[in-house]
Amino acid sequence: MTEAKLPARPCMIVIPCLNEAQNMEALVMRLEPSAERLDMAIVVVDGGSTDGTPEIVEALADSNPRVQLLHNPQRLQSAAVNLAVEQFGDVFRSFIRIDAHGDYPVDYCERLIEEAETTHADSVVVAMATRGFSAFQKATAMAQNSRLGNGGSPHRRGARGHWTDHGHHAFMRVSAFRAVGGYDEGFSHNEDAELDYRLRAAGYRLWMTDQTFMVYYPRTTVRALFRQYLGYGRGRAKNILKHRAVPKIRQMIPLMVVPVVAGASLAVLNWAAVLPAALWASVCLGYGVWMALGQRNPYGPLAAFSAMVMHLAWSAGFWLQLLDFRKREETA
Repeated sequence: MTEAKLPARPCMIVIPCLNEAQNMEALVMRLEPSAERLDMAIVVVDGGSTDGTPEIVEALADSNPRVQLLHNPQRLQSAAVNLAVEQFGDVFRSFIRIDAHGDYPVDYCERLIEEAETTHADSVVVAMATRGFSAFQKATAMAQNSRLGNGGSPHRRGARGHWTDHGHHAFMRVSAFRAVGGYDEGFSHNEDAELDYRLRAAGYRLWMTDQTFMVYYPRTTVRALFRQYLGYGRGRAKNILKHRAVPKIRQMIPLMVVPVVAGASLAVLNWAAVLPAALWASVCLGYGVWMALGQRNPYGPLAAFSAMVMHLAWSAGFWLQLLDFRKREETA
């Protein structure tokens, strides 16, 4: 399936976005030198921003014809990338997906294309380094960069370059993307893992590069973090249900969080009912203290709290999706 004899270029950059006025100009300007060197277009796909993002992109397009603006009425990132490939996929052999609220090394695009041409991979994925500014962001970043928050996920902690089954989406060949039908627009979260499942099933290969990475900035409030991971949990359950896949051990462990927290309510009948939830909280807090001491980072205990929010939200989202699926089956 791999296009071993075809070069990765011409390539386009695709930026799905919604209300990213604060970041958009700096992001596009950061990507422009690579776009010039590699002769790439920068396609910004806006999902109905109300903060002036489209106007910023239009102004950038006026000064640089490489910048293109598309309007995405479906709003979702999955639909945004599909739209860009539909509009420009006949012109470009590949694309690089860029997250609007992330940051990237200056040679990010160059390294991805080099890796694609060296390995002949159909998709090149990257590891994420999470960073924060506020106290809560720094604590959440600390959690997300640790096993407590990511379960040892390779695209979170990074690794030597290797063939993989999933990673943070970066470079992809248009032919492979189109062959499996692109992103499933029924997924608001976890659309990348769902697509990776279909790519692997169709015989396409994914390479996790160690030559570059992306920087991700976590949510700034507890509510926003909870909502994000609620969506992740729903997306993972939806993916598993769609493909009848078996969850990995690192995904099965957080599934127990909602049951043990709910079970703690039975403490009015028997005090022992609270023990599983207390054990979970103790393990998280203990890990946070261990990180604080080992890394000499005062945000360790707060990172434990962030991890607990992530665990609870992910677990709740997963179970809610399962219940929704069960209800639909019963009424069908």
